[in-house]
Amino acid sequence: MKNIEVPALARVEGEGGLFIGLQDGKAVEIRLDIYEPPRFFEGFLTGRFLQEVPDITARICGICPVAYQMSSAFALENALGIKIHPQVRALRRLMYCGEYIESHALHIYMLQAPDLLGKESALELAAVAPDVVKNALRLKKIGNQLLKTIGGRSVHPVSVCIGGFYRWADKAKLQALLPDLEWGLQAALDTLKWSVTLPYPDLEIDYEFVALHHADEYAVIEGEILSSKGISLSTAEYESRYLEKHVRHSNALHGYTVDGGTYLVGPLARLNLNHEQLLPIARKAMEEANIQLPLKNPYKSLIARAVELVQAYEEAIELVKNYSPEGTSAVELKLKAGEGTGATEAPRGLLYHRYQIDDGGLVQFAKITPPTAQNLPRIEADLFELAPKIVSLPEAEATLTAEHLVRAYDPCISCATHFLKLKVEEK
Repeated sequence: MKNIEVPALARVEGEGGLFIGLQDGKAVEIRLDIYEPPRFFEGFLTGRFLQEVPDITARICGICPVAYQMSSAFALENALGIKIHPQVRALRRLMYCGEYIESHALHIYMLQAPDLLGKESALELAAVAPDVVKNALRLKKIGNQLLKTIGGRSVHPVSVCIGGFYRWADKAKLQALLPDLEWGLQAALDTLKWSVTLPYPDLEIDYEFVALHHADEYAVIEGEILSSKGISLSTAEYESRYLEKHVRHSNALHGYTVDGGTYLVGPLARLNLNHEQLLPIARKAMEEANIQLPLKNPYKSLIARAVELVQAYEEAIELVKNYSPEGTSAVELKLKAGEGTGATEAPRGLLYHRYQIDDGGLVQFAKITPPTAQNLPRIEADLFELAPKIVSLPEAEATLTAEHLVRAYDPCISCATHFLKLKVEEK
């Protein structure tokens, strides 16, 4: 019997454990044990006035609060049957650009790159490549500045409301960010060129990719739900195919298809399904980097994030230059009972919300399906695929490779980074 213990796995959010059971050199059981207590956001949204929901759901995650705000806003706007102003929609996409920038820059350089380069942390990476880390911090900071300018603050922004925004973002302040955004676009292009040179572990998986898809733009805030299996659903039809289940070893729900299959959401799914909708600079950069799609290696989600980093900077520049708000920043709400769904693409993947409200605008039911819950069964399945490749490796190398696979998904177990224990047991 062999045990491998990792007392603290940094660079993931939340608390969980990984168990790998081996028999005769083969993996017979793999569990991603999520033992962090449930947080019951859906429960305490019940009875709240709908206008409180975006501010509450933003607290679910400190890295992607905009995603939770946007999904809840679209769902409740659909419940009321209201349509937002085109400039509101553009400002929401710009806000999402800020979130993609700060989240992707963080993951690429601080969370996954150290694994690929054989470093224990970003601090160790900074010791040998200080300019790389300095540029990474600046890349992320620009995303935070964009969020603060639109949302009032960079973490848990407060400007989003049902029907639009509480106020328009200041045009002059946004335009003042253009020099930084132009710098960021070039740095993102350099990041993409660098990303394809990194040494990725060899692992190819036949995934069902699932992401939002929009014919006219790289889908982030609206669109149909598209599967690489050829299935297309409206947001309202999401639960007809994708379900959550309780599993014995986890406090987190696990997402499956109705026939019990696993599927993948996130940057790999988005890029593989939506690459034709990339903006010109991002599309050209991907072609020049000779990126062959579909990407099926989970470790290469870093490459997909690098493409999206270019896309986010390119779109942010375009949206800032075209920003010209008119009229009120939010439509007037006419309350009525109803039900609505909304889905947007958080940096980690598809994020689905469904709400029922009464005629006073009070929430009667709330359902939130985060991307990590959908990916948890897929992570476990990937580890089964990985196991034959690592069982003969030295213990430290096998452990690091398994840890790296989990980190490549950028799982958001909760809002905080704590630790994840790895235990490998051979019978």
